Amino acid sequence: MSSPPKFTLESTGEEVAATFVDEIKGKNVLVTGTSVNGIGCNSASIIAKYANLVVVTGYNEERLKLTEEFIKKETPTANVRRLVLDISSLSAVRKAAAEVNAYPEPIHVLISNAAAAIGPFKLTVDNLESQMATSHIGPFLFTKLIANKLLAAGTPTYVPRIVYVSSEAHFHGTGVNFETLGKPDKEKYHPLETYCQIKSAGVSMAMEVSKRSGGKINGYSCTPGVVLTNMNQKPESLEWMQMIGVMGPDGKPDYEKFKWKSLSQGAATVIAAAFDPSLNDAPGTYLTEDSVADNTKRAAHSADPAQREKLWSMTEELVGEKFIF
Repeated sequence: MSSPPKFTLESTGEEVAATFVDEIKGKNVLVTGTSVNGIGCNSASIIAKYANLVVVTGYNEERLKLTEEFIKKETPTANVRRLVLDISSLSAVRKAAAEVNAYPEPIHVLISNAAAAIGPFKLTVDNLESQMATSHIGPFLFTKLIANKLLAAGTPTYVPRIVYVSSEAHFHGTGVNFETLGKPDKEKYHPLETYCQIKSAGVSMAMEVSKRSGGKINGYSCTPGVVLTNMNQKPESLEWMQMIGVMGPDGKPDYEKFKWKSLSQGAATVIAAAFDPSLNDAPGTYLTEDSVADNTKRAAHSADPAQREKLWSMTEELVGEKFIF
């Protein structure tokens, strides 16, 4: 692995993208979960300044139009394509994946950012727990179904990438609860524990997809840091954010206990994971909030090979699809 550029907590997505502009040029990038005032939208907007194509996703056209308007306000010449994707629904995932597979272009980078808000127990149309379905099971199926689009972007000098947006929260707990993964139990559900589980799953999948693809696709995971987004301001999330002290009693960020980052600073690590060429020889790497590759900050339970393999095989069973490269 070559020497990586030096970034800090204050580095912005614009700075990181400018550093890797040669890697971004000509690339087609798909970002899931791109609502305005979110890390996905901000990452897509910055990448769109240089990329050949940026595909943005959302669960309805109205939200997608707002995202496209946001991006084109910054870069009027940006090539933006909207994709309706309700990633919590397996049938909706299949429909969106079919649309992507009909694109004439390959996909060089998939940024798996979509997530459900931390909140009360809720089942999806597939009778899966909402957070787990939106942040792990749906994305797993989507990735599987469009894998050929990623593989088509590979060349002798370029390996396609998948970036899993995780969190330092993945360190808490013991990883995914396999007992409730496909059999949600309201009595055993805890919003914050489930959040930690899905962030652990992202770290595991980055390593496992790298291993199983045999070098055809490189997976990376990252934590963007503590960022004020549309997600953690939702009413159903606020009480839990206050419980762990991230948000104060007044519902505003606690700047004394936590180092808050702007949306652009949060996007910095995502963009580094997607384009930093120093990571080429280190698939499965975890990037910290200052955009530094540091696998010592990766939880042992998330990296455990047996846990990763079990999570992969159980998720295949849940979606009814074998993920074979």
